[in-house]
Amino acid sequence: MATHSEAKVTLKLLIDTKNQKVLFAEAGKDFVDFLFNLLHLPVGTVVRLLTEKSQQTMVGTLGNLYDSIQNLSETYFQPNQTKDAVLKPKAPLSATQVPLLSLDGGTSAAKKYYACSYEYSHPYVADNASAVCPRCNNKLNREYQYVAAANEVAGVGDGGFVKGVVTYMVMDDLVVTPMSTISSITMLNKFNVKDVGALEERVVDLGMPEGLKLLKASLHTEKVLTSVFLGNTGD
Repeated sequence: MATHSEAKVTLKLLIDTKNQKVLFAEAGKDFVDFLFNLLHLPVGTVVRLLTEKSQQTMVGTLGNLYDSIQNLSETYFQPNQTKDAVLKPKAPLSATQVPLLSLDGGTSAAKKYYACSYEYSHPYVADNASAVCPRCNNKLNREYQYVAAANEVAGVGDGGFVKGVVTYMVMDDLVVTPMSTISSITMLNKFNVKDVGALEERVVDLGMPEGLKLLKASLHTEKVLTSVFLGNTGD
């Protein structure tokens, strides 16, 4: 079974070789779920992914802010807060969380809550074991595991965000629509494709390295797929 770092998603690209541009990708549920999951990533996690894992300096002030927090002593934080709570924020857990190609390295693990370790009668809970009880200042590290209601579990289905029985068309700018023969023809007309012979169908894999490139490209260009898989933005 593939690990997170080995997990890959397969896409079928339609490429205009004359203009070196990806017109659109034919994708399944796994890739669309991955794209939708990007919107769940906290900003702090995005900055960390684009600096630590891609070994690049992030352009703009968010990278500077992130670095300054890294260098700030823990003594300046509130007793019930940690530096990692800012630098490594947790994406909200939900029934739709996507484990495959989750860039944050998270999985759909059960939610956990923590109560006062000193006194059962103290009515405080937290989702972080380092939080402090407001009444006695002891850590809230007595663990409780979240149990989903029956209707919440039943609504999960195959997990993720979208249905798996549909093939999706993902445009170069990451617009997602259901795939159909008519929609494909419409797109070719929209791009004013005259020479069908210049079109190339290419099957590609998207793993962690490509996922990070896609995340970065989505913040800088509208030609995301072209940038990731052809190495240029077509500008």
